[in-house]
Amino acid sequence: MQSIIEQLRRSLQTEITVFSRDAEDTKLRHKVERVVPARELTREEVLPEIEKLDLFVLGGGGILYDAEAKTYLREVELAHEKGIPVMTYAVGVGPLNDHNAQKLVRDTLYRADVVTVRQRGDKKVLEEAGLEREITVTADPAFLLKPETLPKNALRHEHMSTGDRLVGISVREHGVAAPDIDEDFYHGLLANAADFIIERFDASVVFVPMEGRMLDVQHSHAVISKMLRPQQAWVLKGTYTPGQLLTLMKYFDFAVGMRLHFLIFAALQEIPFVALPYSEKVSGLIEDLHLSMPPMEQVDAGRLLAYIDESWDKRISLRTKIKRGLPRLIKPASETNKMVVDLLKKG
Repeated sequence: MQSIIEQLRRSLQTEITVFSRDAEDTKLRHKVERVVPARELTREEVLPEIEKLDLFVLGGGGILYDAEAKTYLREVELAHEKGIPVMTYAVGVGPLNDHNAQKLVRDTLYRADVVTVRQRGDKKVLEEAGLEREITVTADPAFLLKPETLPKNALRHEHMSTGDRLVGISVREHGVAAPDIDEDFYHGLLANAADFIIERFDASVVFVPMEGRMLDVQHSHAVISKMLRPQQAWVLKGTYTPGQLLTLMKYFDFAVGMRLHFLIFAALQEIPFVALPYSEKVSGLIEDLHLSMPPMEQVDAGRLLAYIDESWDKRISLRTKIKRGLPRLIKPASETNKMVVDLLKKG
């Protein structure tokens, strides 16, 4: 969301209202004129907020999936009812297998003024759900994020100022957006990987929680509890904006991750990485950067360690490949904001 807001601020003088699932966190992290706690309000309570708008933007991130599509689309339906233009902003789609969820997404997005998704796979999911209209593939707005200054003494506080070799790791929880993850399996997988990294590369590993309100911190500690050398692993303690997390990424020599934005941040800082593709969105990023890694269900401990070992040895060429691939994603990411501006000017 930070990238979306920054792009809008650069392009227009506008008042921004965010319909948030975590209003207090949004107020803390983002400078916007108004935050609406959408999950806490009834339809009748939300409607007056919708009526004030010139444009309703649905995004970003992976929000259109079976379990929560209905929740995220409520405000879109209200905007349709009141004649407010609607645009989806580089959204992620799927898993979308439930018939009722497919119908809701299909019917609601068919009426939108502009539909953009962040990857080709998202467009394919919408087409398979029966959405017959123009769907534009852009890119995740996170590719436009800029590094921000860290809080004073942040590196010392996080034990990242010693000059030692550091490898960043990211996890994610089993949940409605990732229902097929086996936590015990991937905890053991990453614990083995972390121990291997410590011994093979003479490095320490730092777990990076990307979602404060999720369970990234708990799952990071769960992985550490399974390690043989937990004394050389720790979890980031501070609370950081996305831009500050992007700055922290440049202090890693290598990265191993699950969460999409962790991997995007590594790419933006040209940090070589190995991904665990638990979903199509992670596989899509790997394809977009012309990297390789099999789906998570095809990866065992031995295969993951082999990929990490090989990628470490080839990290210079891997960094070059990432650097070459970034422009293909940054350019379409900027196109999404232009579509927002055009819609507002047209309105």
